[in-house]
Amino acid sequence: QVQLVESRGGLVQPGGSLRLSCIASDVTLDYYTMGWFRQAPGKEREGVSCISDRDGWTFYADSVKHRFTISRDNAKNTVYLQMNSLKAEDTAVYYCAAAGPGACVHAVNRFDFRYWGQGTQVAVSA
Repeated sequence: QVQLVESRGGLVQPGGSLRLSCIASDVTLDYYTMGWFRQAPGKEREGVSCISDRDGWTFYADSVKHRFTISRDNAKNTVYLQMNSLKAEDTAVYYCAAAGPGACVHAVNRFDFRYWGQGTQVAVSA
């Protein structure tokens, strides 16, 4: 059983930055594809980014491309999401998730991810 715990989000001004982290316990992350998702009020959960288990291949949704960066430190069993140039429309609950190998190629699909964190709120507002 993979247990994932996200770091606390927070309130950020537009244009600001925030880094989320996700720590896995009771498992070695080396063999898992990791992803970040978000869900805004009244909207479906959407994929933000993912990173493959082997070669570090990454994928980003168009809405966050060139602003967000996903990375992983397998030695620390941790995956990160660095969010820069934040916009009001980035406001959402952000979730970390884990999937088996091969789940991050040309999309980040929530149905491919089996294990989920509890979510953390990110609010972007002046």
